Amino acid sequence: MLAKKTSKNQITLPKKIVDKFPGVNYFDVREEKGQILLFPVRPGSADQVREKLAELGIVAEDVTAAIEWARRK
Repeated sequence: MLAKKTSKNQITLPKKIVDKFPGVNYFDVREEKGQILLFPVRPGSADQVREKLAELGIVAEDVTAAIEWARRK
């Protein structure tokens, strides 16, 4: 399959390939031996925790306060 690089260094991945990686929005890009390699990156557990905290409206200051409170116990 071909993918053309635009003048802005962008490529569009073929649908047949993208369909094999549902839920993947990021790829780790590497160059090895003159080849460009793409590796799908799925959100890690830290990203999932950040998303859940955001959903609950918990900000960094809340976490800091909770840690300080727990350390006083």
